[in-house]
Amino acid sequence: MRAAVCREHGKPVEIEDVCIRPPSFGEVEVAIEACAICHSDIHYIEGAWRGPLPAVVGHEAAGRVIRIGAGVTEYASNDRVLVTLLRTCGSCHNCSTGMPARCENKADPRNSPLTMADGAPLAQGLATAAFAERTVVYPSQLAPIPDDIPMESAALLSCGVITGVGSAVNTAAVEPGSAVAVIGTGGVGLNAIQGAVLCGASQIIAVDISERKLESAREFGATDVVLATKEKPYREVKKLTGGRGVDYAFVTVGSIDACEIALRYLCQGGSLVIVGMPADGAKMRLEPVIIAGLSQSLLGSCMGDTNLRRDIPYLIGLYRQKRLKLDELVTGTYPFDRINDAIRNTVEGKARRNVVMF
Repeated sequence: MRAAVCREHGKPVEIEDVCIRPPSFGEVEVAIEACAICHSDIHYIEGAWRGPLPAVVGHEAAGRVIRIGAGVTEYASNDRVLVTLLRTCGSCHNCSTGMPARCENKADPRNSPLTMADGAPLAQGLATAAFAERTVVYPSQLAPIPDDIPMESAALLSCGVITGVGSAVNTAAVEPGSAVAVIGTGGVGLNAIQGAVLCGASQIIAVDISERKLESAREFGATDVVLATKEKPYREVKKLTGGRGVDYAFVTVGSIDACEIALRYLCQGGSLVIVGMPADGAKMRLEPVIIAGLSQSLLGSCMGDTNLRRDIPYLIGLYRQKRLKLDELVTGTYPFDRINDAIRNTVEGKARRNVVMF
């Protein structure tokens, strides 16, 4: 089959013929029909997380089940599914208490169903490897999707939507009437805004370096916008909140500077929610005395603390009620042969989400 292989960090991916083994016990093979470009894929390609190479990345995907391994009973051939990186064991403490996104048994990307055509090892990047015509994953990584959602829109539920919406709904549990700032209004940031709307936030302030992205933020529910290139943008946020600051600040970009400055946006008792993923080894500076003195909180949100069985039906219902924008998130669709164009366009900040179609 054809797959987009990352051979060297920082280089464009190469479309090559690779081999995939049949699904083993408890596994499912999926024919990928759509896979969005997420900045996590780009970070992996650039080497920010030092993942093993060569590798196939891509993790925000949707497709159809084509084969199932022994022991799989919840899926059948031709089922429409989304494919995520949320590979969970189902038995650790967190899985057993309804928090599978915090599974304590992480997938090893070197334990991969893929090999190069010559038999050389090929890592399953981000536990998914969906920049390929097919992938083999576990049922915990799948969720059914109905026929009335286009594949390119459904794919976004696999990461960008659940990460952004989940950070507000699940991780922070934003309270009605709250003031919220969302720093970074790309694909995940727009969904954090949607999550804050769903929670009933009364004021949602979008912060970004791009005026064009701030216009998009208003379309998704932002009540106010602040251009981050202004000197001390947190002062603008304080003015908009009557000098108080926000109850929740969501940093949806992998920027240490954004994380550090976001603490200044908070009111007394406010919470900073780190959603974006900086590079390995990056350090954040803070003054614990201020956090303690102001009773503030620092929260991490991995994949929006999503529980697929609970959250995907909920989000599909909101989409059908026209309370969740999915189709509007798709900036462009690209054939597989143009995957590097889709990646380049995303790196340049021109896309909410670009989707590669198979």
